[in-house]
Amino acid sequence: MGVAVAAMLFTVLEAYGIFAGADFGAGFWDLTAGGAARGREPRALIDHSIGPVWEANHVWLIFVLVIAWTAFPPAFVAVMRTLYVPLGVAALGIVLRGSGFAFRKVSVRTAAQRANGAMFALSSVMTPFFFGCAAGAIATGRVPASGGSGPLVIWFTPACLFTGALTVVICAYLAAVFLTAEARTRHAPELEGYFRARSFAAAVAAGAISLGGLLVVRAGTPHLFHRLLGPALPLVALSVLAGGGVLLAIRKADPRIVRVLAAGAVAALIAGWGVAQYPFLLGNHLSIRAAASPGPTLDTVAGIFVVAAVVVLPSLGVLYLLHLRGRLESA
Repeated sequence: MGVAVAAMLFTVLEAYGIFAGADFGAGFWDLTAGGAARGREPRALIDHSIGPVWEANHVWLIFVLVIAWTAFPPAFVAVMRTLYVPLGVAALGIVLRGSGFAFRKVSVRTAAQRANGAMFALSSVMTPFFFGCAAGAIATGRVPASGGSGPLVIWFTPACLFTGALTVVICAYLAAVFLTAEARTRHAPELEGYFRARSFAAAVAAGAISLGGLLVVRAGTPHLFHRLLGPALPLVALSVLAGGGVLLAIRKADPRIVRVLAAGAVAALIAGWGVAQYPFLLGNHLSIRAAASPGPTLDTVAGIFVVAAVVVLPSLGVLYLLHLRGRLESA
């Protein structure tokens, strides 16, 4: 049952990576859109794209936290005692991002609009970067099972920084693909070309950072490197193929197909991390079995997860479907 609940945890993490990742990436393109005149149209499309759903996407993060601290408390405690700096900064970024996005719409003065817009854009980059650094520390075994090590030395390493940068670029890639599809749905060819070019640029950047990160992981964490190129290799290859398929199909394919391929690329990458780390939750020193709660607790978590899925997923599905069909406008 511990393995089943861990699979549930990674499944929800994949959902958060896809939906919230696209939101964070949209903030990256907001940041790099240029001045007020030059960036007006791209920012308007970004607002229309994420406005109806950006708050709902963090439901997945709540699922991740609840499952982690209930089903695997030793791992949760170790992570929180060790990685409170990057996770705290990421949490602050979520708050600042939401505030900036909401207040820039109701600000009257130009200076306030710019300040709130800058807060939204900068925190959209800051949040995935620090989430990525934390994930890198977990994957490379930097988090001790007892927790409580130095707040900086654990995650401020080349491998963790590479993971943080890769997370930002993957979010930017996902957002650029989604925005390209959104521009086609709205019959805006200039914006479609604008974001299509950025999709290619982000894909190239993600590939370069991934190769550099693999070299760093090979030098510092050979166990993870061999697992990524061993049991996890089919999922890593699937991620590369899906990502490449996006770039081949993005010009003419149905926007729904493009979105699915992009989401599949990210989901396969996260699943590859899970397979590479199996059967451990922290590096290669705290196993799922050792960290799991007693059987009755795991059974309860699994049951509640199923009930929550039945109750919540249809509502989220309707929200996303209406949004993709253009029947929702940003708040």
